[in-house]
Amino acid sequence: MLRKRFVVATASAAAGLALLSACSGGTETAAPAVAPAAAVAGAGGNAPAAKGETKVAVAEAGDLGQVLVDKDGFTLYRFDKDSAKPPKSNCDGDCAKAWPPVLADGEVQIEGVAQAVVGELTRADGRKQVTVGGWALYRYAKDAKAGETKGQGVGSTWYAANAKGGKAGQAAKEAPAEQKDGATKLVASDVDGIGPAIVDKEGFTLYMFTKDKKNKQPTCNGDCAKTWPAVLAEGDVQLEGIEQKLLGTVKRADGTTQVTVGGWPVYRYAKDANAGEANGHGVGGTWFVIEPAGCKSTAPVKDKAAQSGNAAPKKESGAPAESGGTEYGY
Repeated sequence: MLRKRFVVATASAAAGLALLSACSGGTETAAPAVAPAAAVAGAGGNAPAAKGETKVAVAEAGDLGQVLVDKDGFTLYRFDKDSAKPPKSNCDGDCAKAWPPVLADGEVQIEGVAQAVVGELTRADGRKQVTVGGWALYRYAKDAKAGETKGQGVGSTWYAANAKGGKAGQAAKEAPAEQKDGATKLVASDVDGIGPAIVDKEGFTLYMFTKDKKNKQPTCNGDCAKTWPAVLAEGDVQLEGIEQKLLGTVKRADGTTQVTVGGWPVYRYAKDANAGEANGHGVGGTWFVIEPAGCKSTAPVKDKAAQSGNAAPKKESGAPAESGGTEYGY
């Protein structure tokens, strides 16, 4: 940790991070409050960092609201393919040229950020990189001057970081306080035609894949993951009506962290257009609604063609296909 090397320039916000919770009713805990943004120009703070030292401060960035900036006022970003638990950077080589890491050089000054959420990780090359909320911080090479945010949303994986290490932006700003920063929420619900089921914070039905194995790396990748997006552990996972002991996480092949309930990796279905739909139940005879107890729903399958794997001509590339397997059902 960098604690001995931190210099707090302003009062920090209180931090209150919660652990992921299990299967039936995953909920999130409100993230720590953000300290007021420093009302200064440029670096976002009134305590200039000494030459060769690192500074992380808070500044306003137009529609994005409060973002983290360095000592020169350049916006700092986080990468969805990194990990926060444990902190790990997956941006090296050419990636690190486009997204230079914020290194822990000398004393690390922090301003407008809770000291408890600031830390460091060791990169593959041995250098120390600053983290906030466990997420590694980067600059974007195409930001030519202070205040620019050209990196926001690049590749749907890069986002300006806020004072808690979450994603800055309109989506985070509009979310209820307990669901800010893209945090994940699992709710025990009752889906029409299915019965007991887990839904996400937007009410979309969640599923399990019987080709996966409990507490093992998920087998749905590539095109499969486009049809069946993984429910990722963003922020602190909240549970509502689900037992904490059922909640877990597992690492995916791309380095992201997926939520599990009762050991089963949890997914959404791209063809569920509205909250409360359960079009994925029974697809390929391998995809089923997951119940709050972490079990496969035994509700009758309405679409027998989907259950037998004849609903679509497309074949999944993320797992070994079986005879007749379609709709990424295998």
